[in-house]
Amino acid sequence: MNNLEKYNEAFKEVFKIDESQLEGLSYQGIEAWDSVGHMGLVAALEEKFKIMMEMDDIIEFSSYEKGKEILAENYDITF
Repeated sequence: MNNLEKYNEAFKEVFKIDESQLEGLSYQGIEAWDSVGHMGLVAALEEKFKIMMEMDDIIEFSSYEKGKEILAENYDITF
């Protein structure tokens, strides 16, 4: 499984959505992505990528696209 697949799987598993809903998805854009869902997503991503995200990155993680940008820039994860 490549990094994009891992990233997508985290969203799909945590929010119970399908891949067609990922592009353009943003924090509070769906009911499941509330503050509790956000922490669940962070935990899933940390587990899948074997990282510990910084609090500033967790706060800035506001969309599907922004998350990829943060992981690429700050954790050397390529997509």
